[in-house]
Amino acid sequence: MVLWDPSGLSKDKLVLPLNYFFIIQHFDGDHSLQDIVGLYLKRFGEFLMPNKVEQLVADLDQKLFLEGDRIKAVKQQARDLYRQSALRSAVFAGRSYETDGEKLTKQIESFFTSKEGPDFKPSEHRGKKIKGLVVPTFDLKQAGPIYAWAYKELQEAAQPDLYVVIGTAYAGLDNLFSVTDKDFENPLGVVRSDQALVSKIKEQFPMLFEEDLCHQAEHAIEFQLPFLQHVVGLKKPITIVPILCSFSALSLSEQHVRQSVEGFLGDLRDILTGSGRDHCVIAAAELAHLGMRYGDKEPPTDFSFHRSMQHDLEMLKPVEERKPDEFTNYIIKENDQRRISGFAPIYSLLRLIHAESGQVLRYDRGITDQYNSTVTYASMAFF
Repeated sequence: MVLWDPSGLSKDKLVLPLNYFFIIQHFDGDHSLQDIVGLYLKRFGEFLMPNKVEQLVADLDQKLFLEGDRIKAVKQQARDLYRQSALRSAVFAGRSYETDGEKLTKQIESFFTSKEGPDFKPSEHRGKKIKGLVVPTFDLKQAGPIYAWAYKELQEAAQPDLYVVIGTAYAGLDNLFSVTDKDFENPLGVVRSDQALVSKIKEQFPMLFEEDLCHQAEHAIEFQLPFLQHVVGLKKPITIVPILCSFSALSLSEQHVRQSVEGFLGDLRDILTGSGRDHCVIAAAELAHLGMRYGDKEPPTDFSFHRSMQHDLEMLKPVEERKPDEFTNYIIKENDQRRISGFAPIYSLLRLIHAESGQVLRYDRGITDQYNSTVTYASMAFF
């Protein structure tokens, strides 16, 4: 069992044997050391020396895997450094895409000309105002051509200069949404946050800036920026409103979650409308997560993948039709068994845009380990 910290505070990856994983499952504030020793004896039939548990606690605390004073201090220090910095740095450049601007341009162009990329036929929406895109957040080296399907639509559309980019906060958020006022570093040039609109959001929702540190480690927004710069930003100035979110379809059945989500999205829609500016909402989102890496007992087979693909495309029908409640209900009906991580950005897009049409452009999957664990994703456009 491997543990890592999606928030990025801890840089370590811990490999734990299953008996140690059993122990840490009970580090929940409800079980004492004596309780854990007793449960371990019952489960494994052998006595666990208390000093071994104490050493495990000390090691986890040292490596920032336990809640407590140490991790609070480190988090505050990281937050202070982030807020003092001039830019949100391009932390995935050199890992997930080229760090040199010229090489990155060639890499992006290769995604458009790849056999898996978009064809050269002009878009049926050429010259129209684009309202929104759904784009993957999977590693660009694998999924780049699928990104290109969405950004070809933007390339041929009437392009706004304002983009609301909404991504999944995989580490979770207490406030469900997080906004940052940082400009974003990018090998093709700095992408500016729209300070006027971000300030208006901050006036109404100051709490959404409390967790802005999460933007430093999350990849969803960063992965969109090379495409945005290549397609639009190198031709004219653009600004973004960067938003991360973390809520599920199932959580919307809780009244306080529903009220928080609808309250923010409703007011954000009013702020955008009140600005009088054309804009495009980009939902950076993945779909299903299948396989043992994500909690399934067995690797996905060709049959189970194709069945999931059918469910994905059925699920995206109400997204094409701009029906957020039907989209939500589809996932609730499945009990979110396929772990749709991009629900929150896609739902947010549907609540924000005023579009006449939506279309799935391309669908694909990426393999994430040797056991065939799979992530699915799609590109969509709204006009």
